[in-house]
Amino acid sequence: MIVYKTNKAGFLSDASNGIEDLIRLNVKEKLNIDVKPGNGEYESWKNSLGNAMYHIINTDKIPEDSTIAVEYGINRTKNRIDFIICGIDENYKEKIIIIELKQWSEVKLTDKDAMVETRFRQGLSEELHPSYQAWSYSTLLKGFNAEIYNNMIDVQPCAYLHNQVDQDIVNNDFYKNYLEKAPAFCKGDKLKLQEFIASHIKYGDKKDILYRVEKGEIRPSKTLADSLLSMIKGNQEFVMIDDQKIIFENAFNIAKKSSYTNKNVIIIEGGPGTGKSVVAINLLVSSIKLRLNSQYVTKNSAPRAVFESKLTKTLKKTEISNLFSGSGSFTTSFMDSFDVLVVDEVHRLNEKSGIFKNIGENQIKEIIYSSKCSIFFLDENQKVTWQDIGSKDEIEKWARKYLAKIHYFKLESQFRCNGSDGFPALINNMLQIKETANFKFEDMKYDFQIIDSPSKLREMIFEKNKINNKARIVAGYCWDWVSKKTNNFDIEIPQFDFRMKWNLQSDGYTWIVSPNSVNEVGCIHTCQGLEVEYVGVIIGKDLVVRDGVVITNPNNRAKTDKSINGYKKDLKNNPELAKKKVNEIIKNTYRTLMTRGLKGCYIYSVDEETNEYFKKFIA
Repeated sequence: MIVYKTNKAGFLSDASNGIEDLIRLNVKEKLNIDVKPGNGEYESWKNSLGNAMYHIINTDKIPEDSTIAVEYGINRTKNRIDFIICGIDENYKEKIIIIELKQWSEVKLTDKDAMVETRFRQGLSEELHPSYQAWSYSTLLKGFNAEIYNNMIDVQPCAYLHNQVDQDIVNNDFYKNYLEKAPAFCKGDKLKLQEFIASHIKYGDKKDILYRVEKGEIRPSKTLADSLLSMIKGNQEFVMIDDQKIIFENAFNIAKKSSYTNKNVIIIEGGPGTGKSVVAINLLVSSIKLRLNSQYVTKNSAPRAVFESKLTKTLKKTEISNLFSGSGSFTTSFMDSFDVLVVDEVHRLNEKSGIFKNIGENQIKEIIYSSKCSIFFLDENQKVTWQDIGSKDEIEKWARKYLAKIHYFKLESQFRCNGSDGFPALINNMLQIKETANFKFEDMKYDFQIIDSPSKLREMIFEKNKINNKARIVAGYCWDWVSKKTNNFDIEIPQFDFRMKWNLQSDGYTWIVSPNSVNEVGCIHTCQGLEVEYVGVIIGKDLVVRDGVVITNPNNRAKTDKSINGYKKDLKNNPELAKKKVNEIIKNTYRTLMTRGLKGCYIYSVDEETNEYFKKFIA
């Protein structure tokens, strides 16, 4: 979506006559965003366009018939490019110059890749280096726009910090990798920036480049598809086996045949360790290989973050990050704008989107509406928050509304827990989720132990982690996350001299693969949908056993836990239903934590009677 487009003369005229008002009007009409007078964005247009860029463009070095565009919306994203200039270079090759504009006047170094610290009205905050930002936008354009790829249109990014006097930080060697791709210009660099533009654009825009780009097909480039396929093949954990391969082939065949007149919804059910994510990632790769407009979608950020980190062995993260999306990204999508949406961890989808749960109508509805083929991976026994709505019934309801054919598959084979179907069944028995047939524990060939001390559990996990960094400790959310703002420990069990912190905020959702994160405790939000070889689970006081009965108590959850927000309100309206739902959430949480381990699971409960109850199942 182009908010504003004209030629050089038109821009210079508008820039000298209140261009900020014209941009504001166009943003309201074309993007349906109401920009209030005097807010930050309106002021930035006034300063950056009406002043800074007016003086840059007002030179004979830039052709009169160059195309100028402002606030260009990148397809498939909510990002907008600040400033674009289009024309022809000296070799008669079509060029697009992207300029990321910043009003910053104070920038500081950080120790994080591509991050700087700068000051906004609300104080200091960490932001992306503008060169990185400009380069990432150019990468999205080159990677997903067929017009740019097929016609070899060159995209050149740069950044302009027109209020920044000190260039030493912006152009520090720490950011060299991104500066080489997208040079940064500061206050006083007017002539340098003009020369930079002139070196790339010698002649005007003869064939309306930006119009063709905007109307061009959204398809991943052949280069991106081949690179992603190559990376997947290099990661043996993504190889499909048995019913994974069978279901993959069937689902992919349906996806390939989907169209505007042949809309399909695929529901693939499977318990923990049956390979839902393996099939999902392979479906994404195969769709990209055919250059279908595809994305991998999850509500939980942890799987996306980890998969992205695994897939960046030969490419920068930004070159593939647009393949991964949150479940709330489709509230404004057009009907059937995607060929394939691969939706993992469907049980975690919500009704509303946004931080305050006030955007959109229903995430399942929006996904089905947005795609010719929606592939849902589901395990209803892994709903772990009050807002989780993902279910077979909900999917079927919206599929019928949009006249989509529904296809059903079920993953049965167990690829976690040493391939034993017995261990998940044992956990269901232990937590009194579902009774299963008797079986011999020793036949499972799985390292399952109940530990009497959290310190001993920690020692065992630390020892296993020395092998290949694939052992982690997790816990029920029964301790406040005080270390988020202090240096204090979160989980303290004094009688065992046990103290640990929740996962560091700096690791974010890649906690499960971060090199030193074995020293921290993860929770359901940082491990669901992922796996390790050995998992140590600490059970808090939200789940105890009394006289052989498993009892859940939501009041013993941490105050900082948001996963059961809404319980107290529903308890007043429908006590029986609310108690049933919260009981399922707490049990599902521990079931999910206990089934993260490929080779072993060690459990410690802070409640002694509960620990003794679990031991009986091993005996």
